[in-house]
Amino acid sequence: MGEPLGRAETVALLERHAVRLRKSLGQHFLTEPNVVRKIVEVSGVGPGSKVLEIGAGAGTLTRALADVGATVIAYEIDEGLRPVLEETVGDRAQVRFGDAATIDFESELPGQGWSLVANLPYNVGTPIVLDVLRHVPAVDRVVVMLQREAIQRFAADPGSRDYGVPSVVVALHGTIEVALHVAPHLFVPRPKVESSVAVIDRIEPDPLAEQAILLAGAAFGQRRKMVRSSLRARFAPDEIQQAGIDPTRRAEQLSPDDYLRLAAIQ
Repeated sequence: MGEPLGRAETVALLERHAVRLRKSLGQHFLTEPNVVRKIVEVSGVGPGSKVLEIGAGAGTLTRALADVGATVIAYEIDEGLRPVLEETVGDRAQVRFGDAATIDFESELPGQGWSLVANLPYNVGTPIVLDVLRHVPAVDRVVVMLQREAIQRFAADPGSRDYGVPSVVVALHGTIEVALHVAPHLFVPRPKVESSVAVIDRIEPDPLAEQAILLAGAAFGQRRKMVRSSLRARFAPDEIQQAGIDPTRRAEQLSPDDYLRLAAIQ
């Protein structure tokens, strides 16, 4: 693998191409080569792997993924980074410009067995991950860096402060491991939050997973209420009891399996 770009090289690269980073796009470029190498390592990709990257940025991770032999399709929303990516990535990977939040990846990615490996923009990262898990089965592994709080929500257990709908979505579609934490000073520009990298391996979801997620959304939409109240429009209290769930519990006290049991009686 070629040496990933460090801080001085990244800053010089952006200055050389007169790139002005846009806060509205949540742009924070990783500039620590050891962390780049670690992300590639935990992703498990190598020769013959198919990788989707969202948020190519300066191309550091893109190039590192391609250099281990993976076929990489990288998306970048900022057209201003085109000359940067031409320099750092060249023809190593296929770079496409567009807003990942509007792209139908299920139709864009040929075949199966893709890995999503990305340093995702903080402002759109969570919905992108959840959308990929729910609607893009061609991606069977998700390796993402996001702000630590978002990763904590993905990995949270029932009853914890961070547990919510994202936790339910992740649990119904995969198994998650938090692989490493990344300090703010390792980015340009420096974010105000710490970051973490998670690895999510897809599992075959229950046929009722989507209905369970909708029920979780309704319950967490009124999370201070007992589920007999927050889900009143959908169930009578005795129906909730028939599913083996105490109707006086609140949304965060129900496990993903509890939401599946509720979905089964609708």
